Amino acid sequence: MPVLPLYNQTGQQVGEVTLADNIFGIEPHADLVHRAVLVYRAGVRQGTHDVKNRGEVRGGGRKPWRQKGTGRARQGSIRSPQWVGGGVVFGPTPRSYTLTMPKKMRRLALKSALSSKVSEGQTTIVDALTLPEIKTKAFVNVLKALSVTGKALIVVPEVTLTLERSSRNLPGVKVIPVERINVYDLLLHDRLILTEAAVRRIEEVYA
Repeated sequence: MPVLPLYNQTGQQVGEVTLADNIFGIEPHADLVHRAVLVYRAGVRQGTHDVKNRGEVRGGGRKPWRQKGTGRARQGSIRSPQWVGGGVVFGPTPRSYTLTMPKKMRRLALKSALSSKVSEGQTTIVDALTLPEIKTKAFVNVLKALSVTGKALIVVPEVTLTLERSSRNLPGVKVIPVERINVYDLLLHDRLILTEAAVRRIEEVYA
């Protein structure tokens, strides 16, 4: 079973944490991780794009000129696709990009991403993460104490107003509750910071 040091907010080691081997110590499934990312990215697409075809464009009800005798090509409407201002052929219309993935595969993909973070030494566990007041500088000092640089994903049991507002102005830093942990965010950020309570909650849900 993976064993990681346990730190407090000041960066001092206060113990060790033994992680569940079936969640944080499995052999990563790269294919499932890739599929989970595709499902996530497809789910955030709005799909509200729309263009007008020749039946939706205003005007063009009258034939622009007679069929024969003008020397020009025959035309039926000035709103045909070949005309400037005409309709669009096979253009995008509103649709849903949502993809689905079986529950067992989603869970295995998440376990794979968590295991990768642990095996690559990109995971830090703290005993608790609290701030007495809303202050970005105080949150930055916590990250410095934990030697966190670059993009960081911080997972806590519950996101308090103090944590949310103290961290939201920091580029590359994201604080989420355990229930919102996902493969895409794990891969997007360089470091994963978990509170001890968040670890136990993950083990309880995904055991």
